[in-house]
Amino acid sequence: MKNTETAPTVDGEPTGGAQAAALHAGTSDPRQLIMRNLRQSGIYIALVVIVALFTILTGGTLLSPGNITNVVLQYSYILVLAIGMVIVIIGGHIDLSVGSVVALTGAVSAVLVIREGHDWWVGVLAALAVGAAVGAWHGFWVAYAGIPAFIVTLAGMLLFRGLTLRVLDNVSLSPFPGEYQQIAAGFLNGLLGGAGYDAFTLFIGAFGVAGYAVGGFRTRVARIRYGQPVESFPLFVTRVLLVGTVIMYFAWQLANHRGLPIVLIILAVLVLAYGMVTRRTVFGRQVYAIGGNLPAAMLSGVKVRTVNFWIFVNMGLLSAVAGVIYSSRSNGAQPAAGNMFELDAIAAAFIGGAAVTGGVGTVVGAVVGGLIMAVMSNGMQLMSVDQSVQSVVKGLVLLVAVAFDVYNKRRAAGSR
Repeated sequence: MKNTETAPTVDGEPTGGAQAAALHAGTSDPRQLIMRNLRQSGIYIALVVIVALFTILTGGTLLSPGNITNVVLQYSYILVLAIGMVIVIIGGHIDLSVGSVVALTGAVSAVLVIREGHDWWVGVLAALAVGAAVGAWHGFWVAYAGIPAFIVTLAGMLLFRGLTLRVLDNVSLSPFPGEYQQIAAGFLNGLLGGAGYDAFTLFIGAFGVAGYAVGGFRTRVARIRYGQPVESFPLFVTRVLLVGTVIMYFAWQLANHRGLPIVLIILAVLVLAYGMVTRRTVFGRQVYAIGGNLPAAMLSGVKVRTVNFWIFVNMGLLSAVAGVIYSSRSNGAQPAAGNMFELDAIAAAFIGGAAVTGGVGTVVGAVVGGLIMAVMSNGMQLMSVDQSVQSVVKGLVLLVAVAFDVYNKRRAAGSR
């Protein structure tokens, strides 16, 4: 007769003597542990494979210092949008308006800075305020009026695109002053010297590797403490060394070109901050709870309306950040700015491991998903692939990513 007792838990984690039993049960089957690690690390493996493939197909041009810098500058705003979008998707929603909000916030900034002559920082603050207001508008209708986010943001996509046309009077505005352009086109170099390279960029890269290693080790220790299965220590060390090598390689390439892009610092700060928010704060846990099991979250006392409201305020704010970066990068504001950005952000989140049903996903995964899209786009552009073929490839990649998620869920449900 089988023992049907469950191990004692605290917040869903094994405690006391159950830790050792759970750890033993989780690691007793090497094949299951390998498959689990592959599912968790599959997105990183995919990124490495895609980078290697396009490096070969482009004759090494993809990884040249100039092109790496170009990829960072050209796709940074999509990665910013992906950070906000994955939080929206984890909460069980979707936002179709982010491209229009990018256009609107860039337009507001351009009118204030270019047309009215205000300082560059006034335009940035105004754009952030407009983005937060747009997010609050969406949050009200979703959280308190009970209208599905799909409908609210679809209406917002049309509404804020129309407002962009009104703000700009259907014409483009340019150029921004040099200080504003530095947001997306500026570099930090020469701070620590270097013989033919920027030592500061290498220092930041090494700092990032150290942070990754320490964070990974702490996560490993925590998993062991709670009896969760972990990879073997040699495999953990190998992973850290491989990731560290990749980071330092890219840092070396940047150091040998123009130094550290300012926009990369902005992106790194956002990734670290939102990684902490989603993993280590009450708000982050509540977002996962709402997307994973809404009735259970409500019974647990989660203030669902409040959380949903702030999810969309945050998305509006990050859309404004992306709008500032994009307008700085393009050195102006255009009525058609941000067109189809929402699809790129959604694709990045799903490719990065977010689940279509909500409750699953990570900020880092969304950024890696965005990098996969960026590398594919850049690689195909270097190969002079027709735009129609690029769209087909991106669509197939997104479909495969979602199909893989559905397959894993069905397989997990069938094994219970």
